[in-house]
Amino acid sequence: MKLSKFKFDLPKELLAQHPADNRDDSRLMVIHRDTGKIEHKLFKDVIDYFDEDDVLIMNDTKVFPARLYGNKEKTGAKIEVFLLRELNSENLLWDVLVDPARKIRIGNKLYFGDDDLVAEVIDNTTSRGRTLRFLFDGSHDEFKKIIDSLGETPIPKFIEREVEPEDEERYQTVYAKNEGAVAAPTAGLHFSKNLLKKLEIKGVDFSYVTLHIGLGTFRPVEVEDLTKHKMDSEEMVISEEAADRVNLAKRSKKKVCAIGTTSMRAIETSVSTDGFLKPYKGWTNKFIFPPYDFSIADMMITNFHTPESTLLMQAAAFGGYDLIMKAYQEAIKEKYRFYSYGDAMLIL
Repeated sequence: MKLSKFKFDLPKELLAQHPADNRDDSRLMVIHRDTGKIEHKLFKDVIDYFDEDDVLIMNDTKVFPARLYGNKEKTGAKIEVFLLRELNSENLLWDVLVDPARKIRIGNKLYFGDDDLVAEVIDNTTSRGRTLRFLFDGSHDEFKKIIDSLGETPIPKFIEREVEPEDEERYQTVYAKNEGAVAAPTAGLHFSKNLLKKLEIKGVDFSYVTLHIGLGTFRPVEVEDLTKHKMDSEEMVISEEAADRVNLAKRSKKKVCAIGTTSMRAIETSVSTDGFLKPYKGWTNKFIFPPYDFSIADMMITNFHTPESTLLMQAAAFGGYDLIMKAYQEAIKEKYRFYSYGDAMLIL
């Protein structure tokens, strides 16, 4: 499959700049793979497609305020620092991206807030990547509190506006638990506490996995031959309890639905030879694109993604390339909202 197969014209006004007023009031396109039928619903209607003992697999990663603004020593130049991952908690070493990168060299010091926090650049990793050592005398918990107070919700650059107070809550699932992501698992943003409670009352079960989403999720594919694209590695955990819930549903011939591309990547990373889910703790750089045989989930909820993105490729692998690209054209015609704060698609 070639990159150019995933090109399409997306009107800029369809890139959602704000979330829906209520999480479950987003629109929902329902795609039936067996018949090709496409339905137009609201997200809260998703409950109609599940029965007792069906399982939803949710990514419970929690986004942390990863975007910091600091000043370079001596010159006072404003520098954006995007925290990617903590490399060493004892020495407060972090893998980061800096902008503008040309001004930041090894040995430079950066000051944040009212000099509440100082960091020293100790290595260059990529053109924009740096390793920072934060110079802080307190405990790790105190350090994290300062990051929480100084950092900004890392809404994606496609959202062309300043961060607003509502983003802190809305760019996070209501079931977020394990901190470590710099981007939200956006399919999960549509679930309200009320909708989860209704699903629970109906007897639907939930299996929580963790995949800490990195910026690689937004990295453009730069090769025409998709087999040559390499995904960034992301940390993930599937507990024994989560695997047991999913496997019980599969053995009982119940429906298993992956909530989002990250949940799907997590479960497809750890599959036994007989098609069941195994517990896992480690890293994944799995890249799913057509054609691909899925082992675990028979349903999937995902947002509407941007052209040539790895997320669109995974949706096309699950829903079928022709059907998904047809659905995207219909979504554009019907003015569905795209991207992180956009509408959702249920693929049956």
